[in-house]
Amino acid sequence: MGDRVVGDTADIRRRLDEVGYLVDEGTASALFLALSLGRPLLLEGEPGVGKTTAAKALARALDTPLIRLQCYEGLTVGEALYEWNHQRQLLAIRLAESRQDRLRDADLFTAEFLQERPILRAVRHDGPVPPVLLIDEIDRADDEFEALLFEFLGESAITIPELGTFTAKRPPIVVLTSNRSRDLHDALRRRCLYHWIDFPSPERTVEILRRSVPAANEPLIRSAAEFVGRVRGYDLDKAPGMAEAIDWVSALSALGATELVREDVVRTLSAVAKTPDDRETITGALDQLVGGARGATA
Repeated sequence: MGDRVVGDTADIRRRLDEVGYLVDEGTASALFLALSLGRPLLLEGEPGVGKTTAAKALARALDTPLIRLQCYEGLTVGEALYEWNHQRQLLAIRLAESRQDRLRDADLFTAEFLQERPILRAVRHDGPVPPVLLIDEIDRADDEFEALLFEFLGESAITIPELGTFTAKRPPIVVLTSNRSRDLHDALRRRCLYHWIDFPSPERTVEILRRSVPAANEPLIRSAAEFVGRVRGYDLDKAPGMAEAIDWVSALSALGATELVREDVVRTLSAVAKTPDDRETITGALDQLVGGARGATA
């Protein structure tokens, strides 16, 4: 594939399709541009639209390692960028004391005592193809953490005060995801390409379900896809994404269902409704949803 460039948008779609990830034209174009321009890509969208899966599939498609940083409130430099191995430093101090050697503080802050965390690991990766670095759910981290990323996102580099600046030989392929639980800093957005991922179209939903649940028959898949699409139009706490749709069709298929009927939907609704309020909302409209889904695919 070369250093990091794929042929074109069609090529990236083909590669992703080969690893089981069906992507629309917009997402394929965003991934292609991120690869071609060497820019980080910020993916936003509702939970369950496949943002994280896109990064995982990209790593498989390019046959390169996936390095994942899961963000959360309170995430620190020591967990995301690098950390000093305090245990080894302490052992070095004790060994120097036993030998009556003089150990300066500077001697304790060398590469020997450095522990790589995901971002530094991506910068120092020495493989023939740069890794995919997934910075997942960046909106869950604190505002202050975003500022720690500016140098890395803009220059593919990390500065460690005691050692200097590490710059990637081949800039890693960086994918950030956000569920928009809070606004991200403008400075972070400026350093990234941007793409919003929608829920897949009904046609693509059907194709994804075909591949993911091969035991399910066609009428069940089409009705389930229509049902899930209609459910997303309701005011829910958590609209069902593709993961929920796949789990639901898998559950229906495990029960031996070959078409969508009310009784089976009730028995498997826990795969779709993730809160008591959502279950109540869907149950209240169940006859209309089941009838509409079956009618639309008849």
